[in-house]
Amino acid sequence: MPAPLTTLPRLVAAGLTDASEVAALAPVVAEFRVLVPPALASVIGAPDDPVGRQVLPSVNEAVIRPEELADPIGDRAHEPVPGLTHRYPDRAILHLTQTCAVYCRFCFRRETVGDAGTLSDTALDAIFAHLAATPAIREVILTGGDPMVLSARRLGAVIDRLAALGTLDAIRIHTRVPVVAPERITAAMIRALKGPVTVWLVVHTNHVQELGAEARAALGRLVDAGVPLLSQTVLLRGVNDRAEVLEALFRALYRLRVKPYYLHHCDLARGAGHFRTSIAAGQAIMADLRGRLTGAALPTYVLDIPGGHGKVPIAPGYLEPGPGGWLVTDPQGRTHTYTDPA
Repeated sequence: MPAPLTTLPRLVAAGLTDASEVAALAPVVAEFRVLVPPALASVIGAPDDPVGRQVLPSVNEAVIRPEELADPIGDRAHEPVPGLTHRYPDRAILHLTQTCAVYCRFCFRRETVGDAGTLSDTALDAIFAHLAATPAIREVILTGGDPMVLSARRLGAVIDRLAALGTLDAIRIHTRVPVVAPERITAAMIRALKGPVTVWLVVHTNHVQELGAEARAALGRLVDAGVPLLSQTVLLRGVNDRAEVLEALFRALYRLRVKPYYLHHCDLARGAGHFRTSIAAGQAIMADLRGRLTGAALPTYVLDIPGGHGKVPIAPGYLEPGPGGWLVTDPQGRTHTYTDPA
């Protein structure tokens, strides 16, 4: 298999960056490195297409807006021990590795993602001591980075250790791997996901163009093995900020037995301003989608409140107070009266 694209000269050789842009892009790449895996590179038709925009460096990343933050969702504001974010009473995020299979240019963890290494055994011991002492935590979310860049043996050992706590309802893994590096979804990796505690895979994908034949086959292998799949998508200007584009993605996922779970409003990551829509634009897209898609194929539109204050739904408003009850707007934009019982 070809090697991932990790340098500007290799992007130029692959026809994904113009040689005339190398000097301008050098400081951008020095700030946040490039990594485009072969499977994803194979579905990029042009540097400015919906996949290329997500993963190829742009001079727009050098523009830092005053509202942008180094830690936009407050990972470090709720860190009882290094490597663990405990923001909600019943859930905690375990940052198992800082490495990914692809470096997305809009990443809200771009300040830390790409650093070498996985949590040490000493760091994991401290995390598991906190988890054992906090039985209110009923779900652990493995993230990073991307936990599925680890070997099946390493990932399976962490999953087994989490299951052995005896307090978890579920384990969740947030990953790009089945879509961007589908060759990693091997029989050994699937076995690592199976155990006494259900592992839910939340697959990050932003455009139907990403779902090539290999990615679709990898998702099929997971579902056929009984691994439940959800998806998360980031609303990105110039990539998927039209209802018909998201409809195509969510329909494809639904056919592939993946439940669309979250549509994230793009976070206030430094250098990602060119990707962000307004919240009002996102709400209008969601209102349009509700008239196009079955509810089972419709994700929840959410905002991570800056500073680590949690995730909230920001769906369009369908109800407003009216005489004797409510005025309700239907998916076609028509208004109806609903009488609220006293």
